[in-house]
Amino acid sequence: MITDVVIAGGGPNGLMLACELSLAGVRPIVLERLPEPSQEPKANGLLGQVVKMLDQRGLHEPLSGSPLPPQPNSGYFMFGAMGLDLSLLQDSPVHALPVPQRRIVQVLQERALELGVEIRRGHEMVGLSQDDDAVTIDVASPGDAYQLRARYLVGADGAHSTTRKLSGIEFPGITYDRMTVCSAHATVPADWIDPATGALNVPGHGAVLPFLPHRTEHGGFSYAPMPGHPPLVSTTEWDRPETGAPMSLEELRQSIRRVLGVEIPLGPPDGAGPHVLRRLTGGNTRIAERFADGRVFLIGDAAHVYAATGGGPGLNLGLQDAVNLGWKLAAQIRGNAPSGLLDSYETERRSAARRMVLNAQAQAALIAPGGDVTGLREVFTELLRDPSTVQRLAELTAGADIRYDMGTGGTHPLTGRFVPDLELHTPAGPVRLAELTRTARPLLLDLTEEASLARTPALRHDQVDIITAHPQSHAPTALLLRPDGYVAWASASPRPDPTEIGTLRDALRRWFGALEPAAAESNP
Repeated sequence: MITDVVIAGGGPNGLMLACELSLAGVRPIVLERLPEPSQEPKANGLLGQVVKMLDQRGLHEPLSGSPLPPQPNSGYFMFGAMGLDLSLLQDSPVHALPVPQRRIVQVLQERALELGVEIRRGHEMVGLSQDDDAVTIDVASPGDAYQLRARYLVGADGAHSTTRKLSGIEFPGITYDRMTVCSAHATVPADWIDPATGALNVPGHGAVLPFLPHRTEHGGFSYAPMPGHPPLVSTTEWDRPETGAPMSLEELRQSIRRVLGVEIPLGPPDGAGPHVLRRLTGGNTRIAERFADGRVFLIGDAAHVYAATGGGPGLNLGLQDAVNLGWKLAAQIRGNAPSGLLDSYETERRSAARRMVLNAQAQAALIAPGGDVTGLREVFTELLRDPSTVQRLAELTAGADIRYDMGTGGTHPLTGRFVPDLELHTPAGPVRLAELTRTARPLLLDLTEEASLARTPALRHDQVDIITAHPQSHAPTALLLRPDGYVAWASASPRPDPTEIGTLRDALRRWFGALEPAAAESNP
């Protein structure tokens, strides 16, 4: 028996992919070597485009605990530990979702099980081979070892990916060995915390805003009071000598003294753990030489890792990998994928990965110690008074500057970009566009006069839902949305002319395959 898809790795990325495949009618098997979800503190939240993507799948509310849609950050933010004043922008692209990674895993696992995904915990892929028809996967489990045959294998198994190594895929990049990051959950004096801003007022140094990195000539410092947890206090230093001693609060206190020039009386964390107490030296920024090898694909940290930036770049990017690959792989399995669709996964996600490398390298350069960097930062500080510069850096930080090549998708500015969440009036009542994307099916959103597109038989496609509506604010008149939320075609015409109709038909064929026979017959 051949399974459609096996996913190696049951972390956030593997579970997200499993959900996407299930929504498209494909039932994957997830192999996860850990018998229970890890309680180790890892990422503390999500940032940018991925927050809106999760909203499109109905996952924002269970993760945020609020029925409200994602709210943009329109206040103070950071780039390279320099202030980024988002209030200068008319429409901030930065969305933040503070939630620990173990909660993300919990929510995604619950959703995957609800959709019928089979998750095998304590089962680890230890070998693979592939032929023209399938991948043979060797699995180690608490019982006997066994094999699975799958049409496709996806490695979501982290930076040390067994899938990548067994497939012979190289992982070129840069290793940074000068930087040491010390982090710990700890208590700080309650009277040092500003009740209005949440800032930590450090005597002899000044206010340190919460969650935002703070750079000095000697290193970096951050204070992150996560809801429901003790504050996470961290320092970053360069060229510190190796120590064989275990990490301790005293080591962090000494590091703070070197970085800030003053002492902070840290105390042990309150409440039940697990609590962070770690020292990380060095890091890697790497992109796999290819994201696919025959019937094997890589997503998340298996495909790319990043060092020296905040905002959980690996997790943000990995979840979007999963959504990009899911619908394309499902179409291939159903047999209705147009030529080149599956290849576009690597093309598109590699461009996003390279953009994140630029982000990581730029921020790493700007937070480094030294007088020359301080001079560079002074110049940047002047530039950051310009709203257009703030807009560019905010979009880079959020991943909102990614634009895919949609070919004949028209010339509308939204083409190739992630769709904004429009407020719409439908025959069933008012609705947000994000609420119409829960099924992960392609959408043709018809906002034209008299629903002219919906009335055109030549545009019917069995893979595409057509929705008619009226926008509540300025919006394009028609949008063709891929399941990953990116605009494949757009128009601003009240009634698109034959040329635009032709480009829409081309976009339908390019991304979703042949039109229905009746449609083809009506337009020979």
